[in-house]
Amino acid sequence: MVWKDWNERGDEMKGLILSGGHGTRLRPLTHTGPKQLIPIANKPVLFYAIEDLAEAGVTDIGIILGTNMPEKVKEAVGDGSKFGVKITYIQQGEPKGLAHAVVVSRDFIGEESFIMYLGDNILKSGVEEFVEGFEDSNYQARILLQSVKNPKQFGVAELNDEGDVIHLVEKPLEPRSDLALVGIYLFKLSIFQAIKHIKPSWRRELEITDAIQELLNSNQKVDSHIVKGWWKDTGKPEDVLEANHLILDVLQPQSFGEVEEGAKISGRVAIGKGTIIRKDSVIRGPVIIGDKCEINAYIGPYTSIGDNSRIIGGEIESSIVVGDALIECNERIVESLIGNHSKIRSYDNVLPHGLRFVIGENSLINL
Repeated sequence: MVWKDWNERGDEMKGLILSGGHGTRLRPLTHTGPKQLIPIANKPVLFYAIEDLAEAGVTDIGIILGTNMPEKVKEAVGDGSKFGVKITYIQQGEPKGLAHAVVVSRDFIGEESFIMYLGDNILKSGVEEFVEGFEDSNYQARILLQSVKNPKQFGVAELNDEGDVIHLVEKPLEPRSDLALVGIYLFKLSIFQAIKHIKPSWRRELEITDAIQELLNSNQKVDSHIVKGWWKDTGKPEDVLEANHLILDVLQPQSFGEVEEGAKISGRVAIGKGTIIRKDSVIRGPVIIGDKCEINAYIGPYTSIGDNSRIIGGEIESSIVVGDALIECNERIVESLIGNHSKIRSYDNVLPHGLRFVIGENSLINL
């Protein structure tokens, strides 16, 4: 195991998870907290990153905090003990680029190689295979890549026949390949020297792609790893919903709640403690329902319902209810993100089809 080897050598690789940024594409949900805490299948996106690093043997982790309610990240993650890791919080302040996040983490990194993981990413395959062998290689960086349909929206890598990186550029107008940087990187200490030689981009940020290109310009070797399975950057509402879909595809059914006689449940459904499924309900999985919920409605496939939610009447499908929500309506809600403490109520019998919502915490919608 990678974990055993590193700890026997006493030079455990450090982990760095970025949990800053303003999350503008996910507003209004991010008006009240970082985007990395939006739940996918009832678990914050950030938790998936921490678990991936722990599984790969990286247990000394720094979390980069931004200006959007960083205390909520601290409250959710704590000291890391519930994940089997040690967490150190590092304040970046205003986001000035990924390379800037590396710079402010210099004291935490110390003399070790490290993995940097953007906290709004979700991978099916984790990172254990990605980190394996890097410590003992002669590469100064390793980047995780996936083929995408829209490379202009990403950092893009060009490789030689051996899979080594020969060129990188951030959001190119004319991409040289369709291989996008996933947002997970391995670095040795030479990256700090490379960052000293780059200048802010047109976005006024220190780009990590420029720093890696600087390594290449100084004849340092950078290799790559192609993602196996799926990868999602959960930066937009449609990405969050798709990630929820992908996670629920492998949901393990379980029930710790009460299902009244007459309720119809089919497919893979997970029901939390203290939850009551009323007799007139129909639930078709994959669906996950949190603790202390009351359901008397149709809950369709690919829906996640957070703790302490009450859904009475109507239909909801392919959606995320973050938690502490009250939905009392005769409507059909689809492909929606519904924030904490939200209320959706219906006062008439008009039934328009396929209502869609992206609403923030403490919202009230009267239909």
